[in-house]
Amino acid sequence: MKVFQGKLMQYILKNAVRTVQYRSFTNVLSGPFNYVDGSKVTPVDFEDNIVVIQPSTGKRLCCVPASGSKDVNHAVLAAKLAFKEWSRQSNTQRGRLLLSAGKKIRDNLEYISQVEVNNNGKPIWEARVDIASCADAFEYFGGIIGSLTGQHVPFQGNSFAIVSREPLGVVGGIGAWNFPLQTCSWKVAPALACGNTMVFKPSPLTPLTAIILAELLEEVGFPKGAFNVIQGGAATGNALCSHPSVAKVSFTGSVDTGVKVMKAAADGIKKVTLELGGKSPIIIFDDADMENSVKATLMGNFLSQGAVCSNGTRVFVHEKIASSFLDCLIEATKKLKIGDPFKEDTTVGATISNDHARKVLRYIENAKKSGAVVAYGGEIVTLPPPLNEGIYISPCILTNCNDTMQVVKEEVFGAVLSFLTFSSEEEVIERANNTKFGLAGAVFTRDIQRAMRVIRQLEAGTIWINNYNIYPPEVPFGGYKFSGLGRENGTAVLEHYTQQKTVYMEAGNVDCGPLYQK
Repeated sequence: MKVFQGKLMQYILKNAVRTVQYRSFTNVLSGPFNYVDGSKVTPVDFEDNIVVIQPSTGKRLCCVPASGSKDVNHAVLAAKLAFKEWSRQSNTQRGRLLLSAGKKIRDNLEYISQVEVNNNGKPIWEARVDIASCADAFEYFGGIIGSLTGQHVPFQGNSFAIVSREPLGVVGGIGAWNFPLQTCSWKVAPALACGNTMVFKPSPLTPLTAIILAELLEEVGFPKGAFNVIQGGAATGNALCSHPSVAKVSFTGSVDTGVKVMKAAADGIKKVTLELGGKSPIIIFDDADMENSVKATLMGNFLSQGAVCSNGTRVFVHEKIASSFLDCLIEATKKLKIGDPFKEDTTVGATISNDHARKVLRYIENAKKSGAVVAYGGEIVTLPPPLNEGIYISPCILTNCNDTMQVVKEEVFGAVLSFLTFSSEEEVIERANNTKFGLAGAVFTRDIQRAMRVIRQLEAGTIWINNYNIYPPEVPFGGYKFSGLGRENGTAVLEHYTQQKTVYMEAGNVDCGPLYQK
């Protein structure tokens, strides 16, 4: 989930290294790793110790205790208490603090980006874009929340009704490892803007930057307990989802885990937002701009080592240009540089873990057994010390694919592109929709009528025309079908973090017909 906008990207790359840096990476690693009621705290009934690895080197980064049900309860109660104060503030007051938080993130952009790279393994320039998008989210919701209003509905005889929007209460958030702070910020910013408080559980693979955000929010004036962080795995997440004082759960991750989150929340009739997986199509017609199509295909497959839920890993290319497009794509992919994520010219960083690397490689091997051909990449790359223990996989382009292959049907969550060809518009629409997912998609063509005709028939929550993986906070993000429920970002998300209250005001006497006799 990237936000690449030309001028912003140039500014980040040129100026991020000069932003304020007054924190210490060592302090983040030393713990404690929970942040509850305005302080870092150690779990009181931790379930287990989570060893966090630095992907680029394969070395141990830190050891994080997983929180138990008592810790979850402590965090939820702190959020519940803070809700009384926070929800009473006006939208404008809360908006000012969100704007301050956005500035604080920008002031510390380089430091946060470095922590993100240490914890996630993506290239530093990508991390800067991600963290800038977190500031964007706080600034956007800080700017628009003052305009959140209700309705006045007049009735006969001067009676009327007021329909207002009120916060839900305590929100449970569960983030993902591919965009650690971004998946956090996309939940925290609108939730807090609407007057809710939050308990957030990061992925156990990437626990660090959420703690930094909690510290920054308190520094700019958010009340203690408004945003809390607890660490842990599935058991911790289940305790959060099933806690009786949690009014809503917002989850980003896999479909399988999303189903579990939904089931855990069901007993309490909790509201749920699910941002799940995808197997999105990129459709390239024969009149498309070749260079732009190649650039967007790279963005739609190889950013963040391919671990992007919206990635367009099914690349459908019209048979008339398939050969020339494939040549250009392979040539561009060969120029990607695998290396130290902290080097400015690195474009492919480290895979998050050994387990995930084995999963990605299994998909490639199974594809080969099914008849697919590796046109490029798909191999382990060993780098010199100190990176020799990190896991680096070259971006993979598979040809000779068909729609029945496992690698074409399932979300790999790695840099594995399935190259497919088509001959007609009707054919490619049917094939593009032949998936249980519906998160995103793209159409590349110079024919605007064709583009509009195709996008109306594609079953996905976000469609790009002649671009890919652009996610400004001003527009909603979410999927169809198995790709999730609800939306993040845009004004649409405000509906998911508020509830409506209708108040009827009677200006005359009660008319109950024959029920009342004097």
